[in-house]
Amino acid sequence: MKKFSSHQIVPRQLPTSEEPASRIKHFGEFVKAATDELSESQASRCMDCGVPFCHSACPLGNHIPDFNEAVRLGDYRRAYHILSQTNNFPEFTGRICPAPCEASCVLNLHEDAVTIEAMEKKIIETAYEEGWVRSAEVEQPSGKRIAIIGSGPAGLAAADQLVEKGHAVIVYEKSDRLGGLLRYGIPDFKLEKEVIDRRLEVMRRKGVEFRCGVTVGQDLEIQDLVDGHDATIICTGSSVARDLEIPGRNLIGVHMAIEYLEQANRIVSNDSVSAAERIRVKDQQVVVIGGGDTGSDCIGTSHRLGASRVTQIEILAQPPAHRSENNPWPQWPMTLRTSSSQEEGCEREWAIMTKAFVSDDGTHLSGMRIVDVQWERNEEGKLIMQELPDSERVIPCTKVFLALGFLHTNSEELGAKDRLSLDERNHIQAHEYHTSLESVFVAGDARRGQSLVVWAIAEGRMAAERVDAYVKDQDKMHRLSA
Repeated sequence: MKKFSSHQIVPRQLPTSEEPASRIKHFGEFVKAATDELSESQASRCMDCGVPFCHSACPLGNHIPDFNEAVRLGDYRRAYHILSQTNNFPEFTGRICPAPCEASCVLNLHEDAVTIEAMEKKIIETAYEEGWVRSAEVEQPSGKRIAIIGSGPAGLAAADQLVEKGHAVIVYEKSDRLGGLLRYGIPDFKLEKEVIDRRLEVMRRKGVEFRCGVTVGQDLEIQDLVDGHDATIICTGSSVARDLEIPGRNLIGVHMAIEYLEQANRIVSNDSVSAAERIRVKDQQVVVIGGGDTGSDCIGTSHRLGASRVTQIEILAQPPAHRSENNPWPQWPMTLRTSSSQEEGCEREWAIMTKAFVSDDGTHLSGMRIVDVQWERNEEGKLIMQELPDSERVIPCTKVFLALGFLHTNSEELGAKDRLSLDERNHIQAHEYHTSLESVFVAGDARRGQSLVVWAIAEGRMAAERVDAYVKDQDKMHRLSA
């Protein structure tokens, strides 16, 4: 096998992808597997910096130069060992992480960043192929029972960490399947659900117990959960989506993005969805309101379900093509990006505000009344939005998906709203992940608000560390008082 010297000049190259015209005909992943030669040549681009800024940008603190060097030498087993020390689920981050580590790569100062995200996927897929991903040796059973509410990336990461400490871990999930937004919020063309199921099976072999179809606060009171476990971690995500309360919001054809994505994911998984409930976009004019990842997922899903035209509108102004002076490296670049779904065919409109949804028959959506806006900074430096005169108009559409982000977790559903301290944004407040309830902790979007999968994994790991210390301290206190 050819080895690459770190002194060679190698341009950035990602694994190849299926062409848009072909991939929109199915829901499968379309990024092809990287060859050993490609991965090893790309790993050779890493400079093993004296101060690796990629570390500081990665919420998990992945040892990126170390696993890149192992890949460069073709030692994938060592690369897997290094990566798995800090990242429980490289198969997730290697597919759906926006890679803040790459934005802070020192190579960005004069050329393109190292392909770190693709490297993670290559390492973990090789590990699965070679049979290296196995149940780890756990410590002596502690006799402690830990409950985790929610099976998204934060809950799964916490469970994975705690079971390896010897604790009995039970994950409670209100849905019929595990994974949270990994399962129902992210389309298969970005993350095939077999990837989640494969990891869940590893966790079951470790000893994690999963209970689906259990809504804490309804099927099981949170106090009963607390009483039956030595510690509890709330990992319910940021589940309350931001709505757009304007005239015509209740017209048939206006949907929340997450409602559409969950249904599409269920259809792809061959779940039964009634004809009356099904959101049909075939031959429809679709508008997605919101410029983030959820909006892009709606675009890609609409392409695959046969929409005749897809438009994405964003209230903010179009970002610049390059970094501005007040957005220097290694900060996250506030620049224009084009997602894979947008590449497949999408009209993008910027600085537009939606004023109303309109209907020809009073029941079904037929268009949107919009207006152009302009953003300017006032004397205090705050951005102020103003409508541009004579720009109001109606554009035709028959389906609208609201992809405006998420506000906070649903603490009312937990049945503990009055007992949990919340911050001004209704996130669950905590000191070092410990909530205002004794023995109850919180991690992920429920604590910090809507964020990235990589942050959820990091939060789950850190909360698990606090819980492990807590139950050990409780043991020590009981021994002292005995």
